[in-house]
Amino acid sequence: MSLDAVPLVPGYGGSSLPDLPRSLMAALGVGDGNVLGLEPARSVCLFLVDGLGAELLAAHPETAPFLSSATKRVLTAGFPATTVTSLCSLGTGLPPGEHGMLGLMLAVPGAGHLFNCLRWTLPDKQVMDPLTWQPADTVYQSAAAAGVTCSYVAPAMFEGTGLTEAVYRGMRYLGADTVDERVEAATAALAEPRAHVTVYYGDLDAMGHLTGWGTPEWLDQLAIVDRLAERLAAALPPGGALYVTADHGMVNARDKIEADQTPELSAGVAMLGGEARARHVYTEPGAAHAVLDAWRETLAGRAWVVSRQEAVDAGWFGPKVKTEWIERIGDVVAVPYSDLAIINTAHKLEAAFTGYHGSMTTAEQLIPLLEVSSR
Repeated sequence: MSLDAVPLVPGYGGSSLPDLPRSLMAALGVGDGNVLGLEPARSVCLFLVDGLGAELLAAHPETAPFLSSATKRVLTAGFPATTVTSLCSLGTGLPPGEHGMLGLMLAVPGAGHLFNCLRWTLPDKQVMDPLTWQPADTVYQSAAAAGVTCSYVAPAMFEGTGLTEAVYRGMRYLGADTVDERVEAATAALAEPRAHVTVYYGDLDAMGHLTGWGTPEWLDQLAIVDRLAERLAAALPPGGALYVTADHGMVNARDKIEADQTPELSAGVAMLGGEARARHVYTEPGAAHAVLDAWRETLAGRAWVVSRQEAVDAGWFGPKVKTEWIERIGDVVAVPYSDLAIINTAHKLEAAFTGYHGSMTTAEQLIPLLEVSSR
């Protein structure tokens, strides 16, 4: 039995990523939701490193000496531990069950097809309105109304995308592709009074998917992250604070099962959603119980396999799930705790990955919250 045979249910309401944005805003004097107890600041820079799990960082302090010397605490990412879910938690300050971004590939209730929440794509060139899919106000909208200037520094290609509009409403988007461009844009934005600046870096996660975390190529990216964090800290104005966090960690998969090609796992399945470490399994009418039993038997000792209601009742998505989001969750939810990836061969790129995330293991759930201050 794996040491991770008991799921690490995120610490919603006290030590999770959804608790960070309201705490940051409270540090800037907006609202009273400072559950993390962050110190007051005149300006805040949040450096969001895609895929920088706390355990991954702790394993390589020699590659990231600046980050390793910062003031540390650990948060849980939220479930699933994946980018779209975490970005929406950061944008709204809500757990997944309330903001509705419950995974990478989700069923559109009543439509008979999946929606890719990262690429923001639907079949047959249909369009999903970001306000319809994610209607909650963002913390940036509230902050802007209170006089805080909120900026988002990230690659220009993401500006105006459906995901950006869903999770970063109220932010000023500053397109910056290179490391130097991101430092320059962040420095200028931090010079404004009561600034909240988020800087996003995604190449560590991308390299982890392709080569696995801990590889020489991944370590090269970690070193870039460390230097970028040091430069952002140097750009802080007096009274400013830099916080470094992540959206999830990662595991390297040594075991893969092709769910769509395995009769025991494909029988009765209408759509295979989610992703390899957090599968939403949508069943054919009347097949939910049989599919649940088959997946439990087939993946015994490798994955937690529960019904939709069991996942909701266990608080995986937060203390509550809004009624309108319930059917976005699979009839069956399958979450590996071994080094297993549950593959859909129709998605060839994902099937070829080495590194994956999404589950409730410590490697995927635990993310750093590092602080460097000029206060």
